[in-house]
Amino acid sequence: MKSLVRALIAAALAAIQIGAASAADTIRIAAQKTGTFAWELAIIRTHGLDKDAGLTLDVRELASPEAGKIALRAGDADIMISDWLWVSRERSLGAKLAFYPYSSALGAVMVPTASPIKTLADLKGRRLAVAGGPIDKSWLLLQASLQQDGINLKSDSTIVYGAAPLVAAQMLNGDMDATVNYWNFCAALEEKGFRRLAPIQDIVQRFGAKGPVAMVGYVFEEEWANANRDRLARFVDMTRKAKQILSTSDSAWEEIAKLTGAADAATLRAYRDRYREGIPHRRIEDEEKDARVLYRVLAGIGGRDLVGPASDLDPGTYYHALPGD
Repeated sequence: MKSLVRALIAAALAAIQIGAASAADTIRIAAQKTGTFAWELAIIRTHGLDKDAGLTLDVRELASPEAGKIALRAGDADIMISDWLWVSRERSLGAKLAFYPYSSALGAVMVPTASPIKTLADLKGRRLAVAGGPIDKSWLLLQASLQQDGINLKSDSTIVYGAAPLVAAQMLNGDMDATVNYWNFCAALEEKGFRRLAPIQDIVQRFGAKGPVAMVGYVFEEEWANANRDRLARFVDMTRKAKQILSTSDSAWEEIAKLTGAADAATLRAYRDRYREGIPHRRIEDEEKDARVLYRVLAGIGGRDLVGPASDLDPGTYYHALPGD
């Protein structure tokens, strides 16, 4: 009888330990329901990468990136997707957030294939639709680039701001001469007879960046990261494996086709190819050096509304998750 009691107690303690370990390995993720991060999360679940990493992903689907920021700052999420500019701005205001690169995929300046617009300078006097609003980073970089040539797009052209789907629709309807939009909307426009006048990454390198810069990344509280270094390292390794699957397997894209919202096979291929181009492969220190260069450009044209009180990228913005980063 005593042996049976001891066995039951041991089993109960083991169950408690397993439950505690499971809870300790949970990561709460705030993800935009229609965002590209949702594509990776689907691959992670389908291929069991979360289980292989010993992680439980508690995903909260949200309607917008702003909702993710609110969830993170309120302590309702551990990780969300945003850009290093916002992270640095929040740090300058006292919030200790950290950033780890997720994607270098950026949009482009798009025009109809038959458009007479051949160079960025030709945008002067044209109707230009901009996704994301007046302090969108791609729009600011485009402005800064043309200011070097003496062109002020805000005063020299007709500018219309709007949500990315609306801006794309305006181009399809022929209401605008050119657009600055997010990468996936640009990929869809390419399949509908539009051409890239200039990729934003080309503009980025005009300011001295040495390679493609990952503007968006995983964002988390610095204190949480320091307390969960192993868990965060496993998360990063897991997402790298998901990216590897999406970069090498065309069939994996069929698995997430509905989730991408691609209207046809050609658009899905365009999403696939542009996504693959945006997978980061650079060292963190190289990313950070280029981000410092771009920060000064963006701060110069966007001002305090964009970057807050700091004139330079906060030195703690980037997080080094794994050896060799």
